[in-house]
Amino acid sequence: MNSQELIDLEEKYGAHNYHPLDVVITKGDGVWVWDAEGNKYLDCLSAYSALNQGHVHPDILKSLIDQAAKVTLTSRAFRNDQLSLFYKELAEMTGYEMSLPMNSGAEAVETALKLARKWAYTVKGVPRHQAEIIVAEGNFHGRTISIVTFSSEELYKDDFGPFTPGFPMVPYGDLGAMEAAINENTAAIMVEPIQGEGGVLIPPDGYLQGLRELCDKHNILLIFDEIQTGLGRTGKLFAQEHEGVRGDMTIIGKALSGGFYPVSAVLADTDLMGLFKSGEHGSTFGGNPLGAAVARASLKVIRDEKLVENADELGQYFIDQLAEIPSPHVKEVRGRGMLIGVELKENAGGARRFCEALQKQGILCKETHETVIRFAPPLVIDKETIDWALPIIREVLNMD
Repeated sequence: MNSQELIDLEEKYGAHNYHPLDVVITKGDGVWVWDAEGNKYLDCLSAYSALNQGHVHPDILKSLIDQAAKVTLTSRAFRNDQLSLFYKELAEMTGYEMSLPMNSGAEAVETALKLARKWAYTVKGVPRHQAEIIVAEGNFHGRTISIVTFSSEELYKDDFGPFTPGFPMVPYGDLGAMEAAINENTAAIMVEPIQGEGGVLIPPDGYLQGLRELCDKHNILLIFDEIQTGLGRTGKLFAQEHEGVRGDMTIIGKALSGGFYPVSAVLADTDLMGLFKSGEHGSTFGGNPLGAAVARASLKVIRDEKLVENADELGQYFIDQLAEIPSPHVKEVRGRGMLIGVELKENAGGARRFCEALQKQGILCKETHETVIRFAPPLVIDKETIDWALPIIREVLNMD
């Protein structure tokens, strides 16, 4: 079937809760993908940073095939060998003593919220069911009912109330507003170190360090959602490391499985993660042997192929080169590592038309917040490929 026939099927039989570009991908390899007609594209979205290791990485593929031939699911009613090894290797790589694996990023966020509330009641002494978790405007943490409760994007929540109480919201990057929102019932602060879906928004220097100091001062937990920014994307293993801070909890997902399988996790030390008791939280598929084997291989690729270092070096090169493009449409280029946003001026006609033009030239990007083009290729990209893409980007950013 050709692309249009496949698009017609999707439009007829699939829910219309996405607005994808009209490219039908049928194959991927490294930083490249191909459509139904065999046209080749550079993937500059990486499935929203789930493909840090590139498409169909051979080592991760082998781990998937090998494990699938042995055992794929045991549930947590029994133990499995891959999960035990995954726990150990994840702790060694991240420095957190314990983890709780789930499947989707939203599940991991919900897990962190539950753990923060449990800590508030059993350790801090907050009155039962009065705990508050402060979040930042412009956040994107997922799409469950509780999570859309504390979104500032009306589209995500307008038709889905009633909502879950206990989530005050303050402007992102404003330490004064954050401290003003803290009270005796505050259990935690949860933020993204960089707001990816918000438009690749980087907070002011010192913001993350300031959050750490506020949490220490007021005896509250600091939770970093690193589902999109973590595992090398910004040129550090975690984006919080750019300011030398460490969350009490860090939430990871996406690239944790290299794009092969949904795997997420909440990381914390023993005194916090140890608060969960048997039966209080779980998931049939969370921590399954297939997902654990894939995640182990994914972490090994990040380490062995030095993807963190590559994102740091080539990400800065990409940012610098994009910033030098003269264009009447560009307001600002910002980013960290290989997470880059090109914000367009209000009169540029929106970011989508530029993404559609880039698609026609063999580069796949996606708009966010209407005026920002996000460039986030797999971390296996090389300088030669970036240099191939830059003239095309330059041409598109200067179109009428």
